[in-house]
Amino acid sequence: MARLPRLPIGIQVFETIRENGYLYVDKTKHIFRMVDEGMFYFLARPRRFGKSLLVSTLKCLFQGKAELFKGLWIEQHGEWEWKSHPVITMDFNEIPHDTPKRLEKGILLDMDQIAEKHGLSLKTPFMETRFGELITGLHRQSGRPVVILVDEYDKPLIDHLGRGERFLEIAKQNREIQKRLFGVLKGVSVAPALRFVLLTGVSKFSRVSLFSELNNLDDISMSRFYSEMLGYTEEELILNFSSHIGRFAEETEMSETEIIQRLRQQYNGYRFSANSESVYNPFSVLKSLHHRAFHHYWFETGTPAFLVNLLREREYPIPEIENMAVDEQVFSTFDLDDLNPEAILFQTGYVTIKGIEDGLYRLDYPNREVKNAFLKHLMFAYSGGISGEEKSRFLHLSKHLRKEDFHSFFETVSAIFASIPYAIESKRDEAYFHTIFYLMVSASGMDARSEVLNCRGRIDLVLTLPDRIFLIEFKCNQSAAAGIAQIREKGYADAYRGSRKRLFLMGIDFSTEKRNLAEWKVETEGMVLRSKK
Repeated sequence: MARLPRLPIGIQVFETIRENGYLYVDKTKHIFRMVDEGMFYFLARPRRFGKSLLVSTLKCLFQGKAELFKGLWIEQHGEWEWKSHPVITMDFNEIPHDTPKRLEKGILLDMDQIAEKHGLSLKTPFMETRFGELITGLHRQSGRPVVILVDEYDKPLIDHLGRGERFLEIAKQNREIQKRLFGVLKGVSVAPALRFVLLTGVSKFSRVSLFSELNNLDDISMSRFYSEMLGYTEEELILNFSSHIGRFAEETEMSETEIIQRLRQQYNGYRFSANSESVYNPFSVLKSLHHRAFHHYWFETGTPAFLVNLLREREYPIPEIENMAVDEQVFSTFDLDDLNPEAILFQTGYVTIKGIEDGLYRLDYPNREVKNAFLKHLMFAYSGGISGEEKSRFLHLSKHLRKEDFHSFFETVSAIFASIPYAIESKRDEAYFHTIFYLMVSASGMDARSEVLNCRGRIDLVLTLPDRIFLIEFKCNQSAAAGIAQIREKGYADAYRGSRKRLFLMGIDFSTEKRNLAEWKVETEGMVLRSKK
């Protein structure tokens, strides 16, 4: 059996990839444009999206390591001058930041190690002046301007969010340290010594805080010219991974077309500008092709606790995440003093741009991996960490609906609600029941859409199966029949009659006294299939 090209899973060092024959998706056309057209840049992308590899690639490029770029676009078309520049890289993943004191000490140590590597000895004791001394010293020594590459700049900030006031204060003090550090790059003695500056991170903090001192950064996070610089386009997927896709198909007895379709559904969908092609999550693609299986690879690398805590604290309506319409300003607003759930959801990669209309951006989950895994995570968080048999019973919900076994479906739903500790939620109204029901059916793998707009109103929930559609209306302390009546009165089913799928109308009534289901009713084309009080 022919050996497949090696996949660079978890490898973020450009030299390692190129020297050891790992597969590299050529992004040097975008990189050349960036370094050729400007000097000061900021780029935000979700975790595991290739930011560190970009930094490593830029480092090798500015060090003039032409042999590593043989056969790539920049070597063939870029007209790049292969001259070596001094490069300062700062990775805030590797610098301690649990306290402001340790952060500043770590930055000073990092600068000393860079200076020692180049045979320099820094004299000044202060962080800001020592940074300036390092830059100007490297400039004088080499006779060439200096490159500054900062990876994951926001780690000292976001690692402390969602952990209470004491940790928020640490984040604010860390922010002030970074503000002083990066402000050096605008100094009259330092700026002429610079060739190129790039800061990367997950979150884009507003300029009134961190970037108030470094306000000349060109933020390319939402630029259509760089929307494909990280992540894989579908063309790149097929061009670079065809042999892996072929092997995947052979071992699973699926066609290559089916493999690509599944990869698209699971891992594609990220858009970083209004008018751009969507890109695949590179980490999940590599893991899926390596293991030849479809799992939640990216999600399993970690979910920011502060995001879940923020959604709960703000009582954010979870079912409405998939229908968010936001102004463009949300993409450039992220501040420690006023955390915006929509901005965080977008910047961390849990929602992405799906369209734009009348100046408003429509956001939604990028793909199945993110939606199913995130909502499963939220289900356990919002239900108080249900345990025992109920912890996995929700997985059977989609099977019950496919079999039209409504008794088992609602029995499972009731069991899950009953397992939620009494003290978890005192405010159990229609919105609460709606949220938990939506989370459990979505986490089971069903295509669930909440608050679907109709010309005569909004349907509470629409569940779509390959050959069936369920239109659901929730009531609280009323009756299931009232839910069915509203579906008919508002004509919610009219828009779906041309789908050639069987339509089911489902009314669900919750009881605040029982803290559970009180009644449910299912009809199709005027015929009551099952009803229970």
